Amino acid sequence: MKSSSIQRKPEWLKVKLPIGKKYTSLRKIVSDYNLNTICTSGSCPNMGECWTEGTATFMILGNICTRSCGFCGVQTGRPHVVDWSEPDKVARSIKLMRIKHAVITSVDRDDLDDMGSIIWAETVKAIRRENPNTTLETLIPDFQGNKTNLNRIVNVAPEIVSHNLETVRRLTREVRIQAKYDRSLEVLQYLKEAGLPRTKSGIMLGLGETQEEVLESLQDLVANKVDIVTIGQYLQPSKKHLPVTEYIKPKQFEFYKEQGLKMGFRHVESGALVRSSYRAHKHLL
Repeated sequence: MKSSSIQRKPEWLKVKLPIGKKYTSLRKIVSDYNLNTICTSGSCPNMGECWTEGTATFMILGNICTRSCGFCGVQTGRPHVVDWSEPDKVARSIKLMRIKHAVITSVDRDDLDDMGSIIWAETVKAIRRENPNTTLETLIPDFQGNKTNLNRIVNVAPEIVSHNLETVRRLTREVRIQAKYDRSLEVLQYLKEAGLPRTKSGIMLGLGETQEEVLESLQDLVANKVDIVTIGQYLQPSKKHLPVTEYIKPKQFEFYKEQGLKMGFRHVESGALVRSSYRAHKHLL
């Protein structure tokens, strides 16, 4: 892959700083109470828009991942001991921020017998006790395809359950390393067939994939009964990570959106700045 250092970010990747009273108020709450949101820690370009509409993303099970994916900026290593008070902390954070729709995600915890699935289920339960009117999306790991762990998510029945394919089949081994393309598809199909109403996935572009490969991945997701897909531009977190091989043009993102809708997806979010939780609340419709 070519180095991304010789490429300058195009104009369409530049965003305005978030403003507004509601955003400023929420930013202060996050700071004052030391709340952990992916929105802030990941410097999401859509943070202002999402927060203003009452959506935020929270990461559970710590900030150290057992996997070392080539695209991801999360630290890899030996995770800390599980904090069993975390579900209540997240629930209180959502209440303080008055979040209408919460997205919960996590690092991979392959070090745990249950791969973190028990904390996942307890977090959903705690949020519902504390915030009965808040809807939920769970952006889960693959739990290595273990059905006992997946059933813990099924049993708490989030309004949307999401698991990201991240990239096309050919690049999976390089981009995701410990993950498997077909296993991710099987996880998504299992969740849908288990009775969850909306399943969702996402892919990044600009890692060397071809248009045909992207369309093939979209077809694979449709074939496995996925309802919602997000398509965004990969941005290199640091020089140690995989380089950007191409900045995808807006017209190409629009093409993928049109093709995805023709294939039968209920919702397609496709654009350079689109991330997994972008416009997440609208995916309930």
